[in-house]
Amino acid sequence: MPQELKQQDAELVFALDIGTRSIIGVAGRVTEDRLEVLAIEKEEHGRRAMLDGQIEDIDQVAKVARRVTERMEQKLGCRLRRVCVAAAGRALRTEKGHYAMDLPQVSRIDSDIISRLESGAVSDAEERLQEGEDSQRRFYLVGYTVSSYLLDRYPLTSLKDHNGQQLEADVVATFLPSEVVESLYTVMEAAGLEVASLTLEPIAALNAVIPAELRLLNLVLADIGAGTSDIAVCRDGAVVGYTMATIAGDEITESLMRQYLINFATAERMKMQLEEPTITYRDVLGLEQTVPAPQVRDALLGSAKSLAQEIAQRVVDINGSSPSAMFLAGGGSKLVGLRELVAQCLDMDDRRVALAGNNYEISAFSQEYELNDPEYATPLGIAVSAGLGLISDSYRILLNGQPAKLFRSGTLTVLDLLMMNGYTSADLLGRTGKSLSVTLDGQRLTFRGESALPCTLKLNGEDTAPSAVVYAGDAIEFVPAVSGQSAQRTAQDLLGEDFLGGLLINGRPAPLDRVLHSGDQLQTTEEPFELTEENPESPESPESPPEEVSEEVPEEAVPAAEAESAPQASEPEPVPEVPMPEPAPEPAEPDPVPAAPAPAEPSKPATKPLWIYLNGQALVLPGKADGGPYYLMDLLDRSGIDFETLDCPVVLQVNGADCPFTHELRNNDQVTIRREERRTIG
Repeated sequence: MPQELKQQDAELVFALDIGTRSIIGVAGRVTEDRLEVLAIEKEEHGRRAMLDGQIEDIDQVAKVARRVTERMEQKLGCRLRRVCVAAAGRALRTEKGHYAMDLPQVSRIDSDIISRLESGAVSDAEERLQEGEDSQRRFYLVGYTVSSYLLDRYPLTSLKDHNGQQLEADVVATFLPSEVVESLYTVMEAAGLEVASLTLEPIAALNAVIPAELRLLNLVLADIGAGTSDIAVCRDGAVVGYTMATIAGDEITESLMRQYLINFATAERMKMQLEEPTITYRDVLGLEQTVPAPQVRDALLGSAKSLAQEIAQRVVDINGSSPSAMFLAGGGSKLVGLRELVAQCLDMDDRRVALAGNNYEISAFSQEYELNDPEYATPLGIAVSAGLGLISDSYRILLNGQPAKLFRSGTLTVLDLLMMNGYTSADLLGRTGKSLSVTLDGQRLTFRGESALPCTLKLNGEDTAPSAVVYAGDAIEFVPAVSGQSAQRTAQDLLGEDFLGGLLINGRPAPLDRVLHSGDQLQTTEEPFELTEENPESPESPESPPEEVSEEVPEEAVPAAEAESAPQASEPEPVPEVPMPEPAPEPAEPDPVPAAPAPAEPSKPATKPLWIYLNGQALVLPGKADGGPYYLMDLLDRSGIDFETLDCPVVLQVNGADCPFTHELRNNDQVTIRREERRTIG
């Protein structure tokens, strides 16, 4: 009877490296700021289930991952459920972004301001990424590095705690297509595992090969796998860029296949025997052959040079020149003679190009395994990154009770996390329904759409703002906003059930039950019209921009974008929305005689009007019919900002403090809703 396995505890780190040729598992625990490796397992794919680092056969990859996991479980005596993984850099994209912001006055620069500045620069990089052929693709932000800051046009390496007013930042942001990430999650789910941490393979390998204390130097890591060669560059204490070459170990294997008429598995084995005196193999004709190993090395020289030249060119492209030193990692780095060829192509002393492994002991050790192997760079790096917290996404965050997808190497906000998990700004904001503006017998009438139902956004049980930073173990509850219904009326609604005359809409006879559209011109007559096929109702007119003015809102408080249609009236203030008996859903009186409402002084509102200031302008909000309060999001449509095409961050403040959309408004509140304008430096 199989032994019952205990559950994986929180301190046990389990990592899987899903490679093109094989899957490697590493498990361990953090001991005195280093990861003690307790188990390592490896299995090759039975067939080519992956291509250039990208998962092709999800079912096959999941089966191998499950077998590796089961062997790890037997070694560790526990059931593994939470796994740390890394995505390949096969389709890695890097873009530069710039953002500038002006503060209202000279202020001390704190972390929140810096975060908003950097987020704006990352958004600019995302916009550049979406141009051209990538406009329909969805990308994940892997991470970003700030390349420069300006404070009042003066360059600084850090803005924290400085005083100034004009801020600028340039970043280099790295992205991956969503399909790369989604396929990895699908494989883990099929293998019965839950992703606890996700990062990028070159980031993980870098954390194992080049610890942070060495990154003041200009160092490069080339992680040469079977399908891709991932490259990371660091200097001045930071990682400054990533790139990838699609030529790697498989090209060497395929070269052997062609020259010696052998299958893929035989060619892989021959690569491992290049330092032996002779190599014996069986070709596809079934004949056994024996050749001197130096002859095989000479046969591989051309393809090995091509690989070295491609890596060297990528390094120069991203670094600008040859680095101070370079590390080669991954199974492909073990190819005899490759290290010397890379040094030659970069015009470097070959003593400054080394195989990875010498620095593993800084962050990891093992009592049972010899870790000094360049092939362990990525799996060990994934485990070290998660266990030692070297990347901010190496932790578990719950979104509506389920583990959230995380992919970030910098500060992570609630908004970042929501967008990584498929939500959009529309889910946060909702939209007030469109207003309906018509003219009846020369009198303009405006009916507002319904307010959006606010979203619910809580962090660890408390209301929060989208800009709030999240940390390990946090739980987010999010219910998307529900957009309000657009205003809808028929002519009968405006004229009352007892109206017996005729109606012209836009100059043509129309029935009273005709649904109205913004911009419609209605004119009544004493005698009704006979509507026939030759005299049909007027065609629907295209909607004009909704007008937001009503009798309770002072004209000067209406945003400029909404006030463009106002000059047609010469009256000192807008006319009432409903000058005739309004067919409300719950009419108080059936009496057809108008009740003579006084628009300037509503006699019986459901709640008292609310007096506030929006962007410095006085604004009176009429009492809601349902007696409910006003929220900050109720004012979004009055701000003049088009949230559907928004291309920059928005400042949301009440009485000078940042607030969530669901903040309840009070009398005399000072509300600010404005764009953070982006400046272009000439």
